[in-house]
Amino acid sequence: MSEPLGELVARALAEDVGPGDVTSEAVVPAAASATARIVQKEPGVVFGLEAAAEVFHQAGADRFERVAAEGTWRDEVPADVALISGSARSLLGAERTALNLLGHLSGVATLTARFVAAVAGTGARILDTRKTTPGLRALEKAAVAAGGGVNHRLGLYDAILIKENHIAIAGGLARAVERARAAQPELAVEVECRDAAEVTDALEAGADRILLDNMSPDELRAAVAARDAAKSPAQLEASGGITLSNVAAVARSGVELISIGAVTHSAASLDLSMLLEAG
Repeated sequence: MSEPLGELVARALAEDVGPGDVTSEAVVPAAASATARIVQKEPGVVFGLEAAAEVFHQAGADRFERVAAEGTWRDEVPADVALISGSARSLLGAERTALNLLGHLSGVATLTARFVAAVAGTGARILDTRKTTPGLRALEKAAVAAGGGVNHRLGLYDAILIKENHIAIAGGLARAVERARAAQPELAVEVECRDAAEVTDALEAGADRILLDNMSPDELRAAVAARDAAKSPAQLEASGGITLSNVAAVARSGVELISIGAVTHSAASLDLSMLLEAG
């Protein structure tokens, strides 16, 4: 178990339990033991069992057994996800924190899987973004990968993406690309473009990847044609306003990559619950 996850779980438990679970302390005998099942109640991809296990471990549970394969779509529900045993008070104290993490991360994996399925056969790949919940980026990006997506830009430190504000301050797109290459020659340079003219400028500047921001399928096809005509090796990434309804059309435009912030910032939690029985 990585220390960052342990610290995150400790903070989440402290937020929920505080100085003590007053309901369980009042109602549940201290010596009472129990068993519990976490149940998946709707189709989707389960992810986050490591985080859930850490929650129950820190809460004092004796056993956490995984019974679902993470990263696999399951239609046959309800179905067990995990079996837990230990002090009844411990299980009750961990329940909400564990389900919050597991439900959210499973929701991210499930929404990603839906997007991946929607572009199957096109060759396009689904990417995530930096639009993540503060403090949960590593977990959310792991959930995207579990759903079949591709992690892109873990932070500002591992990839170059030149946007309009960078261009304005640098004194132009070509100058921004030149300065980026001089400062970080080992990193690929991506440039955000909003129209055909900017795509031409980015191609002429030798960008390694071009982010096509909020373009229609026709505009995307034109950008692909321009890239091919220039015999540029640049990859093209579509982004902005992409939904499950239009992602297939975007993919058919010929772009290699489609980045979607919604897979992390707008994913609905997968419906899971914990069923407890006296031990």
